[in-house]
Amino acid sequence: MKRIIMIGLLVCNGLLCQQSFAQEKDSVKVKLEALELKKELVTKEEKEALKKKIIAINEKYDKNEISFEESEKLKKEAAELHALNIDNKLAIIENSISLLKRNNENQIDEKATNTKVSIEIGGKDGFLKIDDERNRYQQDIKTYSNLVVAFGLNNTITEGQNLNDSPYKVGGSRFFEIGWAWDTRVFENTNAVRFKYGVSFQYNGLKPTDNRYFVENGTQTILEEFPINLDKSKFRMANLVFPVHFEFGPSKKIEKENSFRYSTNNKFKIGVGGYAGFNLGNLQKLKYKQDGDKIKEKSRKDFNTNNFIYGISAYVGKDDVSLYVKYDLNPIFNKAIIDQNNISLGVRFDL
Repeated sequence: MKRIIMIGLLVCNGLLCQQSFAQEKDSVKVKLEALELKKELVTKEEKEALKKKIIAINEKYDKNEISFEESEKLKKEAAELHALNIDNKLAIIENSISLLKRNNENQIDEKATNTKVSIEIGGKDGFLKIDDERNRYQQDIKTYSNLVVAFGLNNTITEGQNLNDSPYKVGGSRFFEIGWAWDTRVFENTNAVRFKYGVSFQYNGLKPTDNRYFVENGTQTILEEFPINLDKSKFRMANLVFPVHFEFGPSKKIEKENSFRYSTNNKFKIGVGGYAGFNLGNLQKLKYKQDGDKIKEKSRKDFNTNNFIYGISAYVGKDDVSLYVKYDLNPIFNKAIIDQNNISLGVRFDL
């Protein structure tokens, strides 16, 4: 009866490897894997910290503790701070990885010959059979995620009019967007096209001109002049949307011992797509003085706005910063005599 005895030996450059060497190699590999995991955790922690700061800044702005200009400045400073933190921390980890590899290159070279030798007695292939089991496959990550922050100017395209005839202040009407996005490489062997998708909260603000404010008149929402002088008149719509973009641009392929990655750092990119979602609510703020008293009014109403939000958007830029534009295909107000569609232009950060 045929008997088969399999004896596995690790052969390195023609010499038998010692058990202690194998243990040392495993230890180095574990350290490298831990450092790679630490890189992912650093990015995630910094993005979470930035997200909390932005939420805190928005809360201060909503409570009128800071101005819009100050809130935008604080957001920009926070974004730059955490982006720099990520770069510096990743550089430290990369240096640690390089040092570990350089000092143990003979032990951790995954491309060196790792051959299992099996001795088969009574087999049809003869007395000695050598089986090469090199690791020929590279680990690949196709999907990444990131925080998205955007802000800038907001206004409307009104039927039969242009922006010069807008009933809203150009500099005073603004938008803000914050969300989370995932991008997945479309093709197997190139990162030239990415499918980017996610979820975002959008705040679109409008400041009427000529001392006016919004008034519901049945199914219509119209602008009317306020009976006394207004210090502030602002209307804000809050939306939850799901953006989808195709992103195009070059990438740098970074190959390592047992993995490869595509990097878009300092690379040009362009994204085109759209979004769809829901209106979460509307808020109108009025500030004025009456009989020497300062009056603040906040109205949370339907204002006959459309509940379903959908539109087109695009961005073009380099690295994490882009010029961003979005346009609502749905009119702001439902059943309006004259349609008004929201349009926004600003800066977008993919952190």
